[in-house]
Amino acid sequence: MKLRLLGLALSAGLPAGLGQSPAQLQPAALTSLASVQIWNDRVVHVTHGGGGEARPSLTVVSRPQLPAQPYSRHGMTTPLLDVRLGEGGRVEIFDRAGRRIVGEADTPPGPGVRQSFTLDPDEAIYGLGQQPDGALDRVGRVVHLEQRNGRTAVPVLLSSKGYVLLWDNPAITDVDVGRAARDRVTWASEAGRGVDYYVCFGPSPEEAMRAYRELTGNAPMMAEWTLGFWQCRERYRSQEELLGVVAEYRRRGVPLDGIIQDWQYWVPGTWGSHAFDPSRYPDPKGMVEAVHRAHAHIIISVWPKFDLGQAHTAELEKAGALYAPVYPSVYPKGQNRWYDAFNPRARRIYWRQISESLFRLGIDGWWLDASEPELSGKWGEFRQQMTAAGPAAEVYNAYPLEHTAGLYQGQRAESSAKRVFLLTRSAYAGQQRNSAVTWSGDIQGTWEVLRQQIPAGLNFVASGIPYWNTDTGGFFGGDPADPKYAELFTRWFQFSAFCPMFRVHGTNRPKEIWRWDPATQRVLADFINLRYRLLPYIYSTAHAVTLGGSMMEPLPMAFPGDPSLAVVTDQYLFGPALMACPVTAPGASSRPVDLPRGADWTDFWTGRSFSGGSVITGDAPISRMPIFVRAGSILPYGPAIQYAGEKPGAPVEIRVYPGADGDFSLYEDEGDNYDYERGESSTIAFHWDDTARTLSIAARRGEFPGMVRERKFRIVAVAPGRGAGLGPSDSVDAEIGYDGSAATVRLPSQPFSR
Repeated sequence: MKLRLLGLALSAGLPAGLGQSPAQLQPAALTSLASVQIWNDRVVHVTHGGGGEARPSLTVVSRPQLPAQPYSRHGMTTPLLDVRLGEGGRVEIFDRAGRRIVGEADTPPGPGVRQSFTLDPDEAIYGLGQQPDGALDRVGRVVHLEQRNGRTAVPVLLSSKGYVLLWDNPAITDVDVGRAARDRVTWASEAGRGVDYYVCFGPSPEEAMRAYRELTGNAPMMAEWTLGFWQCRERYRSQEELLGVVAEYRRRGVPLDGIIQDWQYWVPGTWGSHAFDPSRYPDPKGMVEAVHRAHAHIIISVWPKFDLGQAHTAELEKAGALYAPVYPSVYPKGQNRWYDAFNPRARRIYWRQISESLFRLGIDGWWLDASEPELSGKWGEFRQQMTAAGPAAEVYNAYPLEHTAGLYQGQRAESSAKRVFLLTRSAYAGQQRNSAVTWSGDIQGTWEVLRQQIPAGLNFVASGIPYWNTDTGGFFGGDPADPKYAELFTRWFQFSAFCPMFRVHGTNRPKEIWRWDPATQRVLADFINLRYRLLPYIYSTAHAVTLGGSMMEPLPMAFPGDPSLAVVTDQYLFGPALMACPVTAPGASSRPVDLPRGADWTDFWTGRSFSGGSVITGDAPISRMPIFVRAGSILPYGPAIQYAGEKPGAPVEIRVYPGADGDFSLYEDEGDNYDYERGESSTIAFHWDDTARTLSIAARRGEFPGMVRERKFRIVAVAPGRGAGLGPSDSVDAEIGYDGSAATVRLPSQPFSR
């Protein structure tokens, strides 16, 4: 369904140097409307300027689902939305009850491509990528969207009113969220071909995010092993050193699934060769095979940067796929060149070079360092260049999207036996579809930075990209021999155990678990073991993410009916059941915990329950991070294992948290290939009836090669001292053998203790 108004003046201009002088640039006037298109029941697409034809979207992958209908001056409707033209031709979007969701507003003058939108007095705004400013609600701030190490530019916001707005412009952009005027959000991009945006409606924030993911592509399933524990360092300097770390984890009986070879494994002066220095890595293929024999996996650092004088650089240059030398003040001889990720041929060459050099060795994934790329705007030269997609000024922020797309598509075309895994320093809208996890950059190891990381990660996932993590303890970290740093690292480690990726990294001193004092080692090992016992829950949550859900979810997104949560920046849901409450102050033995209203909550460590809508004091000795479980949750709690998939047939404890009805779907597949896309997977649906105190287990749906067909479930209704804490329960309420047939278990009545 598309509305086009003809004969209206074009006033949304191009930036200086791209067709007009600054004096000619005008705000996007209300009469510059080019088209409104109903994408589906929940999504509206609006463009202004550009003669009615906006730049082909790099972000959007779906197509309109509704057939075209003639425009009526009364507007256009879907079962959920009512799109109207307001005073002066403003586009306004209402729900079917007549409540305005969002509308265009008067736009203040200025250069570039600009558009303002209404902002209600009680509206909160989340998202806009990762910004290390310590804020969750963006209202009252100007957010600068420019890819940098430590900042990610994602032009997507999530409103507490239940809509997502995608500003489909990859130029460097400032977003004034109610700072200049409390009643509007103003987007101002320094380049572009006209205003282009999408509104995705919920009505809940979670449903709005699902609609946005459908529009821009859902996240594929991550391999199960990627959800375990990762160890890395800047950097392992030899084959012997890397293998020694894996062997020591196995010798100590501490679970591990991934190790990372960081940069500089190549001969000096051959950046981009993707070749190991034979003097330090005499048998790379043998090294990878040894890691695999230890039931671990290895990923490796690859950059979009190339030294001159080597074959890979020459091949890309011959194909016209390298940018001209930039920022000569840093590289006066231009000895480093960056490839044009916007060029499809360049992406194919880049993947083939990596495949022939590294994928053939059995490398399991790719650490995409400097994926901004490291052509920062503070020098300015890069924005003067031409990319295959047009002037760099117009597409600047989308480089990581195209860079990750090249590797994802390249590996998928070559093999479906191993799921793509990308760890990347930068991100752009739609990048979730490229199987990418973003880390928060080269950060400092301080308490202040730890506090900033939590809302930074929450706003990142509220921008539509569900997989995120951080350098535990900070990249520029301290010394494990320093007790003060050991406390900081422990608290950061507890937080990281409840992030989508659980990874230790850093420069300076090594941070493997044996580097710490014995008391710290015990706490770290406990949280690694907790992560592995939760893997059935985490992997099932990952499947929900692939269907459009979230793993790390801001509380205001999960509980939109509780406005008091808008100021809670340091708690979040980890999956549907668990609420993580990191400790971010030195010397703390407790912390305040906001319990969202509309649910009761149980302390994971003690089994004691509390009413929602209150603030309590959560116990937080150094050995414990407060974790609360929503009433009605069904938590599959797995066996003690050393690596993902070690004991597929071992009994699983099913922890039921009384106080409300609840559901959970236990998802399983082969763990590391794409057969699940053909339906080779299984789900087991659990339902808890709190009044009848019965747990119903549905018949298994689906199957896959190697599936465990008969298994044992140990079922416990959580109460004080029962089903609580790290270890398995000494006694349970029921134990059943499950062969895939439906079963119902009635649990004994217990008082609901607060």
